[in-house]
Amino acid sequence: MAPSIHIHHQDKYLLFAEKPPRMLTTPAPAGKAENKGKPLLGHLLSEGHHVFAVHRLDYETSGLVLFAKNLKTKDELMGLFKYKAVTKTYEALCLGHMRTPRGVLDFPIRDLGASACIRADGEKAVTRYEVIEEYKDCSLLRLYPETGRHNQIRLHLAHIGKPIVGERKFAIGRTAGLKHKRVLLHATSLKLQPPHLDHHLRIRSRRPPDFEEFLATLGPKKKSKNAKAKQKVRKKK
Repeated sequence: MAPSIHIHHQDKYLLFAEKPPRMLTTPAPAGKAENKGKPLLGHLLSEGHHVFAVHRLDYETSGLVLFAKNLKTKDELMGLFKYKAVTKTYEALCLGHMRTPRGVLDFPIRDLGASACIRADGEKAVTRYEVIEEYKDCSLLRLYPETGRHNQIRLHLAHIGKPIVGERKFAIGRTAGLKHKRVLLHATSLKLQPPHLDHHLRIRSRRPPDFEEFLATLGPKKKSKNAKAKQKVRKKK
């Protein structure tokens, strides 16, 4: 049975859709990922939405994807992404605990086509993060990628030894203490000012059921460094 795709918002020019986990955003090149099923774009077209993908999420990543309803709008919206006029927010559950409650991951990424890696000769890649919650063996993070490199968040977290739960491409998943059938990374919000509007749009998405269900198995939350830092500020006041 085909999944029902949730539309968060649409108007004459654009559409924000929810991509379920383990679904392609757009069709894969011939001969690649043929067993991964119908992509999000295909489902939208089948439901009568004549749209064009403005950006993409990984196969395993869930969350918000922006589509344009004509080619002119597609080019304009892609320009907003190119010139960093879109604020993207993600949530991820990573293994271990971060050294600081907030920080910046700044490691260059080399795009290899089907994959990518962190290399000194790569393109600049920057991800800001903050800790939402800490559990015994993992941390729930909110992440703000300031650039849009291939697999950026997954690579950055794996590089510092804090891979996302479910990571198998950039970390050895079989040795992880916590396992999941997919990478627990979710695109939670997009904020931008489309050319046809005189104000910003901010569209939000809740974590999907598989993410929430996994969080519920983790037991009591630890008091995060983020919370401790806030408590110290209150005491000083």
